[in-house]
Amino acid sequence: MVNVKKPAPEPALLLVDNGSLRADATLALRRTAGNLTERLGRLVSPVSVLHSSKVPPEQLDSIPAETFLPALRRRLNAGQRHFRVLPYFIGPSRALTEYLPERIEKLRQENPDWADFEVEFAPPLFAPSENDDRIARALAERVDREIARRQLKQPGVILVDHGSPEPKVTEARNAIGDQLRKQLGQRCRSLTVASMERRDGPEYDFNEPLLERALREVDISSPVVVALLFLGPGRHAGEGGDIAQICTGAEHGLPGLRCFRTDTLGGHPLIEEILAERSRQ
Repeated sequence: MVNVKKPAPEPALLLVDNGSLRADATLALRRTAGNLTERLGRLVSPVSVLHSSKVPPEQLDSIPAETFLPALRRRLNAGQRHFRVLPYFIGPSRALTEYLPERIEKLRQENPDWADFEVEFAPPLFAPSENDDRIARALAERVDREIARRQLKQPGVILVDHGSPEPKVTEARNAIGDQLRKQLGQRCRSLTVASMERRDGPEYDFNEPLLERALREVDISSPVVVALLFLGPGRHAGEGGDIAQICTGAEHGLPGLRCFRTDTLGGHPLIEEILAERSRQ
């Protein structure tokens, strides 16, 4: 009799973002997870690192948001042992390289029956070694849509991300900025990269310039399109959020300055295409 080894079960797919206290960010994450589920023909579960579980369920179609540790614990109790994290992050955030691995080890120590579980981390959306310009192409489409919507002629463009204590995240932002500059060509007057915020101390100067300063230094004879390197709305990139307030403050301080913000990248087919590929890596 020949013993045939059964193939290992496919890992549970977890689409993981940083998390937000705003419901619209969780709802956007769920839409992307739903799109991926349909594309892949298998369930992709939306999970946040932190914060989202504090959003009242009544703001989330009466379905509470899940954060990573409780989500993993619940699945371990149900007998699942193999997981693949699809990072809904542009670059290698410390949430992926430090925080989540530490929490995973804590779970291993929590219950001896869980010692054999595996968590694979797919790469974040931007991987420099892959020579992939799809994020820049998605951004260029967002910028072009704003140019057409507002009937702008050769605006200045500022590509802004949150800002990070991890230099590799900023390096990813800068590389995407170089790609976006090539994508837009003569359709924009100039392109600058900036951070929304940064930590204090000279060791974090790599985040400069901040968006607030970059807006003060633009040529106000041309409008400015602020290209959002954000995946979901949340309190930073959503309506009335931090980015909107920074832009409004700059316009008040510089009469004649006109700022227009792109939509966030979440839901763009190219972003979902990358995530689908990550599910198989």
